[in-house]
Amino acid sequence: MANPKKKMSRCRTHRRRSLWKMSPPSVIRCPQCHEWTLPHRVCPSCGYYDGEVVLTIKEEK
Repeated sequence: MANPKKKMSRCRTHRRRSLWKMSPPSVIRCPQCHEWTLPHRVCPSCGYYDGEVVLTIKEEK
């Protein structure tokens, strides 16, 4: 069975293990206002979640 010749440094190990985290966050379109938002969260522009008003958004004058 093959064994490593030298000890792998912590920096190299952590860098290798962290590569799976580098994907961009997934975003979806809000069904009400069609703005981009994160999934399973209240839409920051219209305040809807799962077809119901959860937040009341104040409109700027």
